[in-house]
Amino acid sequence: MPRLSVNIDHIATLRQARRGVEPDPVAAAVLAELAGADGIIAHLREDRRHVQDRDLRLLRQTVQTRLNLEMAATEEMRGIALDVKPDIVTLVPEKREELTTEGGLEVASRIDAMQSFVGKVQDAGIPVSLFIDPDERQISAAKKSGAAWVEIHTGAYANAKNETVRGIEFGKILDAAKLAASLGLRVGGGHGLNYINVKGIARIAEIEELNIGHSIIARAALSGMNRAVRDMIALTRL
Repeated sequence: MPRLSVNIDHIATLRQARRGVEPDPVAAAVLAELAGADGIIAHLREDRRHVQDRDLRLLRQTVQTRLNLEMAATEEMRGIALDVKPDIVTLVPEKREELTTEGGLEVASRIDAMQSFVGKVQDAGIPVSLFIDPDERQISAAKKSGAAWVEIHTGAYANAKNETVRGIEFGKILDAAKLAASLGLRVGGGHGLNYINVKGIARIAEIEELNIGHSIIARAALSGMNRAVRDMIALTRL
């Protein structure tokens, strides 16, 4: 039964639409934890389009479970991570024009650079996870980078147009999770998962944690954070 971490970015997105003070992503994190979430995720983007630096610092003071900072592998973000000291850092690709993260991090062609970046963060006692596609090359490269975790990108599975394609994409995720675990990497999964498609991924034994944001926040807008988180937990722990 995987743990559930809730991404509160879209609460901040809604707040930033008016450049106001509500809804508060820190309050959303508190409610998610009270509903049973095992962790909170916040992506501090280079352009600060949703989560702000102040949010991150308040989350560090408030989160009682596990704070996962998603960030690009830049010098600025490494400095922030070393200062704030989240419980884990997840390195993700980042493009200014994208609406959301569009694919996994390219690790295989940048192993030396990733080794250096990962090493400096982990030397400070902060485990690093790499958000990567379910691809053997990327899994093997993640191991060489020294990262403690991988988060397998489930977007192609989640966005599959029919069950045949979904089955193929599920097989890729299953194989990637098994390979990563066999190499000694801890395994999470996320992106595009919702209340309909999460069950299959939740049954992959090697996946310890599911990282879900948009679908939970979308349901919370209609039914409340408590109900939205509890409903997702129920589906992942059948």
